Amino acid sequence: MIAFSRKSHNILSNWWWTVDKTLLGLVSGLMVLGIFLTFSASPSVAHRVGFGSYHYIYRQCFYVPVAFCFMIFLSMQNLKFIRRFASIGYILALILTIMTIFWGEEVKGAHRWIRIFGFSLQPSEFIKPTFAIVAAWLFDAQKQYAEIPGTWLSVALFIVTAGLLLAEPDIGMTFVVSAIWFFQLFLNGLPFIWIIGAGVLGIIGAVVLYFTFPHFHTRIQQFITSENELSYQVQKAFDAFQSGHLLGRGPGEGVAKLSIPDAHTDFIFAVAAEEFGFIICALIIGVYATIVIRSMFISMKDRNFFIILSSAGLAASFGLQGIINMASSLHLMPTKGMTLPFVSYGGSSVIASAIGIGMLLAITRKNAHSEDKDDQ
Repeated sequence: MIAFSRKSHNILSNWWWTVDKTLLGLVSGLMVLGIFLTFSASPSVAHRVGFGSYHYIYRQCFYVPVAFCFMIFLSMQNLKFIRRFASIGYILALILTIMTIFWGEEVKGAHRWIRIFGFSLQPSEFIKPTFAIVAAWLFDAQKQYAEIPGTWLSVALFIVTAGLLLAEPDIGMTFVVSAIWFFQLFLNGLPFIWIIGAGVLGIIGAVVLYFTFPHFHTRIQQFITSENELSYQVQKAFDAFQSGHLLGRGPGEGVAKLSIPDAHTDFIFAVAAEEFGFIICALIIGVYATIVIRSMFISMKDRNFFIILSSAGLAASFGLQGIINMASSLHLMPTKGMTLPFVSYGGSSVIASAIGIGMLLAITRKNAHSEDKDDQ
């Protein structure tokens, strides 16, 4: 325990006494919960697609430790490293997204996955956290150096990113990235007239997407239909929530997962509801809310504009993805095919989420600003 003593000046000790241990503990808890729910939700899915019962479980038990190591490693870094890492990661994610559009695997009419070294990778998952850092860096650069057109560079970056995501197409990810960017733009001092203009453009964009993308059109139609005409997956998810009641049917006792095609990914919240009831659902919502709100409060105490913008973008991305997944399961919004961070099965999802949280932990460390003075 000497390595973690306050008097010690090694890397581990410095990290332990400066990192936000509440955020670290909550995220670690979500990772453990994700493995536990994968044990329950994935065997039936694996059977339907011809895999062994433990196929997804073995993979998730590999992905989570890798993701945890990524998170811890990044949380130990200073702001200079985080900015450079995010910049390189963002460029690589864009290149892989372009490759995915042309050579990726087609699933339900969309090209979102590309196979690399035997693993299916979703590059757009890695755009979210890295884009938030790069955009914040550009906004901050203009604040420090008037001659740098950081805002306009971020506009160009956003247009390119959104265009590539729509080309896949991935409407849900486009929405998340757009929300991150507009939130950061708002914090950067967006004039009120621009807020109105952004709202109008958002409505126009949604209408264009509705009439341009058949898949998006179908999702919207399914959302506005009567309860008797719900999509198969949403109806099964409803059955799971109704079956779970307050305390649930018990671990492994759920039946809705036997017929929900994406029970281990998009609808894992419904599996949790059926087997563990309303209490576990409320607890999960509380954990996500605590992570987002605590991250916002910590960042707002800092006078470093980059820390405020980047942590706000990362926290908003994490929280918004969780809201979309849970709201889709409850039929509070159209289904988006988006995972629940750290809880849903998926290598790209859990590792990308860990990268985002790792950078967030690094940025919100108590001495994040002082360690980076030489680069301000």
